[in-house]
Amino acid sequence: MALVTTTAAFAQDARLRSLDSVDDGRAWEAVGRLDIDGTGFCTGALIAPDLVLTAAHCLFNKVSKERINHETVEFLAGWRNGRASAYRKVRRAVVHPEYVYDDAASSIRVRNDIALLELERPIRNTTVTPFATAARPKKGDRVGVVSYAKDRSEAPSLQEVCGVLARQEGVLVMTCNVDFGSSGAPIFTFEQGIPRIVSVVSAKAEVEGTKVALGTALTEPLEQLKAALAAGEGVFQPAGPVVKRVSVGGTRNDTGAKFVKP
Repeated sequence: MALVTTTAAFAQDARLRSLDSVDDGRAWEAVGRLDIDGTGFCTGALIAPDLVLTAAHCLFNKVSKERINHETVEFLAGWRNGRASAYRKVRRAVVHPEYVYDDAASSIRVRNDIALLELERPIRNTTVTPFATAARPKKGDRVGVVSYAKDRSEAPSLQEVCGVLARQEGVLVMTCNVDFGSSGAPIFTFEQGIPRIVSVVSAKAEVEGTKVALGTALTEPLEQLKAALAAGEGVFQPAGPVVKRVSVGGTRNDTGAKFVKP
């Protein structure tokens, strides 16, 4: 990954702000924590009353490399301080057809690291409004992210301003602050003051010692996933004994960038 980072790009970033009050979190109730059978979590966001967008690797077990049973996953919309606006189990789940969990860490894996979850019942709560999506931003554009993470698992945090450093091979390289648990978190643009999802957090990385966030492609992959659900796909088919733990890890590819799935 050939990337030149500048101090100025990071200096313009906003600080993370905890959305731990009702007023602060009101506009972000459609972002939720995805609990994986009580042993791990990711972040996801509603894009329809019954559809949650997240990262594909959240549905895989690191040790076995197999898909986990998505029926053990629960979406906690607007989870904050022990309560959620809605609780839903997952009925079906599809991942990008070209995503390979056991593949070497690369731009190919990152850009395809996207999954769509169909909830057992739509969320019709008037305080939980699904987000629209938009075309991915360009280098130099400003974006934001709402995510949970290992040290902020009880309430989401908002970073309203971070930057797009590059858009390479379908991957967004951003200055956004992400950590373990942020996988699947929505990346937003705020054109005309309206948040629209343009990417999903796939990994955090280090490029020449600088920490960055990596985001997936969205528009075309999302249409593929919607078509797969419409065709009746997404029913869990166990390949062997179900392993109920999701964890995260990292490796290094031959570009010198250290990829870590948050």
